[in-house]
Amino acid sequence: MSVTRRSLLAAAGLAAAGPVLLSRSRPARAATSQVLAGQRVIHAYSGLTPPDSLLATIRSGGTAGVLFFGGNISSESQIASVIDQLRDAAADSPVDAPLLLLTDQEGGQVRRLPGAPDQSEKQVGASSDPTDAARTAGTGAGNNLAGVGMNLNLAPVLGVYRTAGDFLDQYGRSYSTDAGVCNDCGGAFVGAQQATGVAATAKHFPGLGAATARQNTDNVPVTLHVSAGTLRSVDEAAYAASISAGVKLVMCSWAVYPSLDASRPAGLSKTIVGGELRSRLGFGGVTVTDSMSAGALSSYGGVGNRAVLAAGAGMDLMLCTSESAGDSAADALSAALDDGTLDHDTFVTAADRVTALRHTLT
Repeated sequence: MSVTRRSLLAAAGLAAAGPVLLSRSRPARAATSQVLAGQRVIHAYSGLTPPDSLLATIRSGGTAGVLFFGGNISSESQIASVIDQLRDAAADSPVDAPLLLLTDQEGGQVRRLPGAPDQSEKQVGASSDPTDAARTAGTGAGNNLAGVGMNLNLAPVLGVYRTAGDFLDQYGRSYSTDAGVCNDCGGAFVGAQQATGVAATAKHFPGLGAATARQNTDNVPVTLHVSAGTLRSVDEAAYAASISAGVKLVMCSWAVYPSLDASRPAGLSKTIVGGELRSRLGFGGVTVTDSMSAGALSSYGGVGNRAVLAAGAGMDLMLCTSESAGDSAADALSAALDDGTLDHDTFVTAADRVTALRHTLT
């Protein structure tokens, strides 16, 4: 048995000599692969109350965490109570690690909780001391999320926007047209937020700064014709300080960058995930996808097939924006692990990275 497999099984509370049977209706081997697959999936749900089916998935070890949207939150006390309920379910899980409890708290218009950070990234970047303002925003975001029990923020956005009113700028989601300002602000935000105990996510690698107002990967396939030199000297350069600050996650975009990989979106590209992010920039933390239900992936089959392709490209964690999507991703990953479509040791190494991240949080 490999060290990576042993470490994952230990983290999951599964004995090396024989896996725990999670359900009388399932053989032990299937339960083990489902637990391993679950460690690489984030679920979500609709409404203010998590469904019993999601609580059952958590109890079985079938998910790494839960993503919250504005529709899940009516007040701070309400979402704090929900998080207590989710944690109670996780206490019965065979995986002895805190759930990832996450949302998008970028600042300005993109906030799921009221309060900090009040300023958008654009306002931070235009302030008299952008680095200090980013540091204040990071502390505010972390304290805000930690106050209701969340432990992971899908922020900051590190795109270097190009023109006024483009995809990122129209919502104030970019610090600047200057990669240096974006880099400095991103590193300050990440360091300050993670000091509060809340993990940060730098996104959307290698960058959506060149996207026009209509190029939204949530809705349609997007191709960004930017030279490899510009991507590396401008877009990717904005990630350096965040990686140096120890950012715990990086989200890859669903845009296609032909100068790096002409055939696959970034999050499905070994060249971009393994070559640009891991090898060239030296990122060793957890990679996370954007929404697995994004319109940009319309030609890649259902969520299950997309999850298998993303895992094969080197993505550790699949971000699913509904309960059914999360279930589909986990089932497909489990099947791909069992039939050898996905390499076992590589799969477990990725799951180990996610579990290790969870152990750094509360």
